[in-house]
This record gives sequence, structure tokens and C-alpha cells, in this order.
Amino acid sequence: MTKNSDKENHESSSSAPLVEHLIELRTRLIKAAVFFIIGILLCFSVAQHIFNFLAKPIVAILKINGQEPDLIFTGLQQGFMVNIQISLFGGFIVAFPFIGFQLWKFVAPGLYKAERGAFLPFLIASPVLFFIGASFAFYVVMPLAFDFFLGFQQKTEESVANAVGITYLGTINEYLGLSMKFIIAFGLCFQLPVLLTLMGMSGLVSSMGLAKVRKYAVIGILLLAAIVTPPDVITQIILFSVVYALYEVSIFLVKLVERKRDKSSKTSIDTG
Repeated sequence: MTKNSDKENHESSSSAPLVEHLIELRTRLIKAAVFFIIGILLCFSVAQHIFNFLAKPIVAILKINGQEPDLIFTGLQQGFMVNIQISLFGGFIVAFPFIGFQLWKFVAPGLYKAERGAFLPFLIASPVLFFIGASFAFYVVMPLAFDFFLGFQQKTEESVANAVGITYLGTINEYLGLSMKFIIAFGLCFQLPVLLTLMGMSGLVSSMGLAKVRKYAVIGILLLAAIVTPPDVITQIILFSVVYALYEVSIFLVKLVERKRDKSSKTSIDTG
């Protein structure tokens, strides 16, 4: 009887922390979802202004070419759906710091003090690098890419006999999809130092190993540039150059992590 009661007490005590963690996870997910919904509503209320801001690169190039800075929609529901896309995209960006904070509050209690101190800088660096990558795409890459694409227009007075004029009449959903593709692609690519440095801290990769596979990394980055960017050489070269530079920075950061780890282990051996 005593053994059975002890067994039941042990099972209930072991299951209690799991239930508490699940309750905590549910609470954090609910708070993150609330922040996300608030972000969606805020962005939906100013979706037109957000789209006008995102359209600045194409508007500037159209004006330079002497064209009207107009975009169209060909389906009755496209205007509304574009506002929904903007709201979802913008809502996630607005709520990301709050979502990251909820993730940190859930994970932090299970980490040692040293681990919390090591993880926190990466949690801060991740959105900062994403913002830098998105800004680089918006202010540098997109104007170059759109100028390249619009160069394939054909004016009738400059064309040869029997040729037709080719004029850009962009739809709002097509432009928004292309712009979001650029922003997300460059924002995620700028996460490479964070990802590789965390993998280096956990021992999954080493600076020597990353240096040895550099030639394979070059091939992989070239393939990535060909996939995530439209088929123009200028954009692909820019993306390749940026990501490869981030790869070299990651090797340097992993090497610093290894030196710090070796120094701390040597200090602990000496004190021991």
C-alpha cells in the first residue's frame, strides 16, 4: 500500500512541472497572438499609407521615365486582399518584438544565468539584422531591380517599323508580392551570423569547419541568390556579395566564441 502511494505521489509530482510548462506556454502563445492581432488591426487602419511607402521605389523610377506613377488591380477583390496582405505582414513586424519577448520569458527560467547572458544579445541582434537587411533591400536592391525590369519597355516612336509599344501596367498585388519577396529574402539572409554563431556556441559547427566548406558555401549562396531573386544578374550579384560577406563575418564570430570558450575552460582547469 505504501509503495503504491509513493509511486502515485512520484508520478503526480513529475507530471506537475509538465502541466505548469504547458500552462505557461499557452499563456505566452495567447499573449503573442493578442499582440499579433493588435498589430494587424493597426496596420489595416493605415494599410494605404504603408502601401504608398512600399511603392516609393517603383514610383520614383516611373517618374524618371516620364510615366504616370499608377498601379492597377484587375480583380474586384484585389484591393481588399492587398490590404489584408499588408496587415498580416506589417502586423507580424510590429508584433515581433513582443512575440520575441514572450519567447524569452518562456525560455529564460530554464536557462542558467550565464546562458541567459549569452542568449539575450542574439535575441536583440536578430530583429536588428532583419531590419538592416530589409532596409538594404528596400533602398538599394529594389530600385536597381525595378530599373532593370522597366528597361524592357518599348516606346513606339523609338521602335522599328511594325513593332508594338510595350508599357508597364503593374498590378498592386503583383508589385506587393515582389516587394515582400525582396524584403523577406534579404531580412532572412541577414540572420546568417546569428544562426551560425549560435550553432558555434552549441558546438554544432566550428570556424575551421566553416572555412573548409567555403567553396561549397559559395555554390550554395549562388543557388540561393538565383532562387530568391528575379532573373537579373545585378540583383543576384548584390545578394551573393552580401550573403558571402555575412558568411565570412560568421566565421570570425564563431572563432571569437571558440577563443572565449577555450579561455574559460583553461581558467576552470587552472583553478581546479
